Amino acid sequence: MSGPAGGWVLGVDSGGSGLRIALAGVTGSGAVEPGWETVTDGPVRTGGSGIDAEQLLERVLPAARSLLARAGAAQVTAVCVGAAGMATLGTELRERLPAALGREFGVRRWALAADAVTGYAGALGERPGAVVAAGTGMIALGMDGGRWRRADGWGHLLGDSGSGAWIGQRGLAAALRAYDGRMGGSAALLERAELMFGPAGGLPGVVYPRSDRAAVLASFAPEVAACAGTDEVAAGIVTAAAREIARSAAAVAPAHGEVALTGGLFRMGEPLLEPVRAELGRLLPGAAVSRSTGDPLAGALLIAGRIAAGGLRLPPDGGLLELG
Repeated sequence: MSGPAGGWVLGVDSGGSGLRIALAGVTGSGAVEPGWETVTDGPVRTGGSGIDAEQLLERVLPAARSLLARAGAAQVTAVCVGAAGMATLGTELRERLPAALGREFGVRRWALAADAVTGYAGALGERPGAVVAAGTGMIALGMDGGRWRRADGWGHLLGDSGSGAWIGQRGLAAALRAYDGRMGGSAALLERAELMFGPAGGLPGVVYPRSDRAAVLASFAPEVAACAGTDEVAAGIVTAAAREIARSAAAVAPAHGEVALTGGLFRMGEPLLEPVRAELGRLLPGAAVSRSTGDPLAGALLIAGRIAAGGLRLPPDGGLLELG
């Protein structure tokens, strides 16, 4: 079976809530053609040494083999792996991934990127601007053509302000305040928390032992948004999240260029989008703000396609975007 002119490329999106893998053909100019996608359950582990490269490979390699078999192909021209935490926790991935992909699929061109970079590419392609990638975590990334600027993305213990985990943590804390009878609690959020997780007194046992704690916290964020229309505490949490998101975007946005909002958090819709747009209008008057339909997996495929053709116009960066 003859393949596409530019060969086959693999895109990987390893986020805080799960792992997605896609295979696509590439034209001679580096444009990506429609392909196949697969999803594996749960996020890749992150431990004391960073992102667990062994677990990522255990899940990516068989999925990629299956996709190649569907395409009737054996080799991959280029790969882009976008991973949450790559910028600060990706040392093991950088050491192991390129060689493993070369052995398995003959890969000679690769990109290892923070998921914020693949989110940027999915939202804005290669043009200057700023992207807020908000899901379980939150990071803002700006690019002016020659360099990247980053704000937040420091994880749910040190940052990710305004993210799903940030919202969910504050929602559960408000639920426990109501459970205790303390001021600042929310009976509505307490009811939702107990429906979702069981008796409120058992919440620490549900959250603290989990290696995917950030994803557990983020799973409660939609409940906070659902209460925001009628509950003052929930509304305050969502408004505060919007303010944090807009501040991160303003910290990295170039003087001219679009601000794109991408990631699963914005599926909350207007309860979050309206205050985000209002705060961005105050901080970045005149900036065009869009809700992007391109996601980090589409961005990973775009980057893989461009490096397969030798024409990527995004600047390399030791922590954010490494090329080989």
